[in-house]
Amino acid sequence: MTTSTRRDFLQAAAAAVAVSAIPLAKSPAEDKPGSAPLFKISLAQWSLHKTLFDKKLDNLDFAKTAKEDYGIDAIEFVNQFFKDKAKDEKYLAELKKRADDLGVKMLLIMIDGEGALGDKDDAKRTTAIENHFKWVDAAKFLGCHSIRVNAQSTKDYDEAKKLAADGLRRLSEFAAKQGLNVIVENHGGLSSNGKWLAETIKSVGLKNCGTLPDFGNFHEYDRYQGVAETMPFAKAVSAKSHDFDSEGNETKTDYFKMMKIVLDAGYHGYCGIEYEGSKLSEPDGIRATKKLLERVREKLAVK
Repeated sequence: MTTSTRRDFLQAAAAAVAVSAIPLAKSPAEDKPGSAPLFKISLAQWSLHKTLFDKKLDNLDFAKTAKEDYGIDAIEFVNQFFKDKAKDEKYLAELKKRADDLGVKMLLIMIDGEGALGDKDDAKRTTAIENHFKWVDAAKFLGCHSIRVNAQSTKDYDEAKKLAADGLRRLSEFAAKQGLNVIVENHGGLSSNGKWLAETIKSVGLKNCGTLPDFGNFHEYDRYQGVAETMPFAKAVSAKSHDFDSEGNETKTDYFKMMKIVLDAGYHGYCGIEYEGSKLSEPDGIRATKKLLERVREKLAVK
């Protein structure tokens, strides 16, 4: 069945059912603690962006690399590495088969380059919204719980909030019909202002529209405050890392302080390793971040 045919079918079926009545895909953020670890660890594909851009790793083998090289069984894709494959069911089926065969969960797809969801121009905003539809389809096909998007808009605080909320609401309504979440990362512009992003998500007012707090993308804004403000809406978390000291601690982010904020918000889902440093190689940076997260998890579990 082609993607367009599948979409037509889904839209027709959705017309007979209220959006609010359709159960959403359960985000790992909703997992309950207990005998399970305080949080789980996944691997964000951007950690290997240099390797991927250099063609030293194929997107189809990302799940294998995560599992066999790093012992990680949950992954987060970036659409840049299979940009022209969103509607290619044969390719997506192979991607899914390889991950499923290894027991690797595909959590989400990070979407870039599809237009500003908060564009001031109504037509351009609508185009951007519709450009994301194919990625909702792809994420559903792969079994992901979310697509990560950007809330790009104008520089005016209130205007941007209104425009971004409109784009996010309309996209989230479409995604809800397929049980998918739309989550926003603090990723530059006003989205790197935790207060603005939290207010924007509140104004959308849909259960399946949330956040993906990134430890390192707040720029001048206080990162701990930003994470605290956006965690109430989090359906995923990005454990950004750059450099490490001699004791294995991240030099820009106090992971113990940050993860306490994450856990205090009631989040016990996946924290995605997103290494962006240059001093260590990508493999070494991933391993250093994983080791730090495991150490933090162990210490916080006994407090």
